Amino acid sequence: MANDGLSKYRAKRDFEKTAEPAGDLDGASAGAAAPRFVVQEHHARRLHWDLRLEHDGVLASWAVPNGIPPDPKENRLAVRTEDHPLKYLDFEGQIPAGEYGAGKMTVWDSGVFETHKWASDKVEVTFAGERLRGRYGLFPIDAQNNWMIHRMDPPQDPDRVPLPEHVQPMLARPGKLPERDDGWSYEVKWDGVRALAYVRPGRLRLESRTLRDISDSYPEVRGLIRDLGMREALLDGEIVAFDEGGRPSFERLQRRMNVTSESQIRRLAKEVPAVYAIFDLLHLDGESLLDRPYTERRAALEALGLGDVAWRVPAAHRGDGARLAAVTREQGLEGIVAKRLDSRYEPGRRSGAWLKIKHTQRQELVIGGWLPGEGRRADHIGA
Repeated sequence: MANDGLSKYRAKRDFEKTAEPAGDLDGASAGAAAPRFVVQEHHARRLHWDLRLEHDGVLASWAVPNGIPPDPKENRLAVRTEDHPLKYLDFEGQIPAGEYGAGKMTVWDSGVFETHKWASDKVEVTFAGERLRGRYGLFPIDAQNNWMIHRMDPPQDPDRVPLPEHVQPMLARPGKLPERDDGWSYEVKWDGVRALAYVRPGRLRLESRTLRDISDSYPEVRGLIRDLGMREALLDGEIVAFDEGGRPSFERLQRRMNVTSESQIRRLAKEVPAVYAIFDLLHLDGESLLDRPYTERRAALEALGLGDVAWRVPAAHRGDGARLAAVTREQGLEGIVAKRLDSRYEPGRRSGAWLKIKHTQRQELVIGGWLPGEGRRADHIGA
C-alpha cells in the first residue's frame, strides 16, 4: 500500500479556516515503542467513526459508518480515506461549516497496536487501547476504496449477548391506584404510538407494537444515534405529537401514521413534529436487562443522558401516585402508569406489575351500514 504523502489531505482543507493540523510527512513514529492509533467520533453530515493507524510517517485512515464491530460474527464497512498527519492523533474540535468534514470531532479511544500484516489486500493488527482491544483485519472489497473491518478473535466480553431482533413490548393492565404506593413508580401515560428503538452505531430501527418497521415515518428520531454514539441499546417508549397547548394529541399524530411518500414525511415532520418519549431500557452494550428490576433499568436509562428536541426521558416519580394523578387530570392528560419497582420486563404480557390509570376512556369502534338491493337483488343486501 504505497504512501502518497499528505497532498490529498491538504488539497481538501483551507487551514486558514479549519483548526486541523496541516502536518508534515513525519517519517519515523516520534520515538513511540509501538505504532499508535486513534478512533475519532465524527459528528459530520452523518455520524461515523474515523480509524487512523500510524504507518510510514502518516495516519492511514478509514471512515467506519457503523462503528468498530465488537463480535467476529459481524463485518462492517470501512471506507479508505486520505492519509492524515500524525498530529491528528489527538485532534479534537469543531471543523467549521463549509469545510471538508464539517462537524464536531472527539477522540473516542487511542492507544498502540501490533502489526501482523500490512499489504494492499489486508491489514491485520491487534489494538491495545482503553476501549478498543483485540485482533482486527481490514480488507478491500472493491476498487472504490470500500473495505471491511472484521474482529478476528473472540469478543472482549465473552458473556456478550447480541441485541435482539424483535421484542414485543410489555403492556399495562387497566386498574386503580395501588392502596400502598411506596413500592411503585408513576409516569405520565402518553397518548401516542408505542415504539421500541433498536439502536446500533450509526443505525436506528423503530418497531411498532405489532413489530412493524416504522423508522421511515419519524426521521427526526434518527438523531438519537448521535446521543448513543458507539453504544448498542434497545429502548422502549412512545411516539407523541403535541397540540398548541403542549398536550399529547393522538389526533395530530394520526396525520403522521401510515404515510409512505418521502416528500410528505419531510413536510409533516415540520408541520407535526414527533417526540419519542423513552421510559425503559431493555438491552445495553451486549447485556440484556429484561430480568433486572424496573429500578435498575430506569437508573441505567437515566445514566445515558438522552435528550433533544425529538427525544427525551420523561420523569418518573416514586410514590405519591395520587398527586401525579391529580396534576395530570387538571392538565387534561389521558392518565398515568404505575410500575412496580421490583418488576422485571415481560415482553408481550399485560402484566399486573404495570397498571394504567385512565382519566378519559377511549374505545376504537367500527361503524357499519347496508343498503337494500335493487332489481333481481331486491331480497338481498345491495351494498
